[in-house]
Amino acid sequence: MARRNIFQPPPPPSPQTETVPAESRPRFPNTGPMSGVKSTLRDLSSNAIRELDPALIEDDGPRDRLAITDADVADLAESIRLHGQQVPIMVRPLAEAPGRYRIVYGRRRLQALKLAGLPAKALIRSLTDEQAILAQGQENSLRVDPSFIEKAVFVSELAENGYEPAVILDALAIDKPMLSRMTKVARTIPGEVIRFVGPAHGIGRRRWEELADAARDHGLDLVDLVQALPPAAAALPSDDRFAQLQSAATRATTPAAQPAPASPGLTVKDATGATIAEVKATPRSVTIRLGQGDAAFTSWMRANAEHEILRLYRTWKAGQRSD
Repeated sequence: MARRNIFQPPPPPSPQTETVPAESRPRFPNTGPMSGVKSTLRDLSSNAIRELDPALIEDDGPRDRLAITDADVADLAESIRLHGQQVPIMVRPLAEAPGRYRIVYGRRRLQALKLAGLPAKALIRSLTDEQAILAQGQENSLRVDPSFIEKAVFVSELAENGYEPAVILDALAIDKPMLSRMTKVARTIPGEVIRFVGPAHGIGRRRWEELADAARDHGLDLVDLVQALPPAAAALPSDDRFAQLQSAATRATTPAAQPAPASPGLTVKDATGATIAEVKATPRSVTIRLGQGDAAFTSWMRANAEHEILRLYRTWKAGQRSD
């Protein structure tokens, strides 16, 4: 095949071909090698990190962490002051408020940047709600795994906000039975109780389910149980706060031990039918109440009680040895 001379001017357009004005032509063609260049430029642009004013970023939406403490934020803010923001956050533009953004992930970093008074390094993505949830769930998998209750609350919020189960399953990489369990726990245990306990990383699914089952099956008011705990319980670690609450629930659902029924009383009478004594027995003692019909015998018994009791004891003892 003959090579075309690239230095030779191209032939004039045929009369049948309409000439496109130069100003209306695209800067780069949409096919061939330049198409790949344009795609690469788009990828580089989408991956570029920009600095944003943290005040322009809204921190609402479903949360995958129960609590971000002031101490945690202060420590991270100091670290960022010293070493800079090493990991960018992700945000997405707000269609209803041009120039403003909503956080996708990196809430703790955003709060620390606000505290430090520094701009936020951010990846900006135009994501749908579903894509944002998937990004949030995938980013979580690279961090310390959220606790069971944190995941359960996150799942419940997503469901309440209208996300399809398929999106929730993909975002948290869970199956349908686990989704059902998480939803049951989050909807049974009041939010006030969950916030009191905190993330409780050492408390797994089974113990949270046991607490939820106890509350539902016995009609327990877990808020009342929390309020009845000693004030010092609030200062305990999160796992210990859960243990305190679970112990209170166990006590509330365990029937109180019923005292053993008293033995029927014994009435001792003489040959004439007069009552000499009444004997009452309980699991811990035997009470003998002498009748009021013979005051002389009552006086004699009071004077000889020690001797007579010892005599009866020795008789019983002898019978034990013979057996």
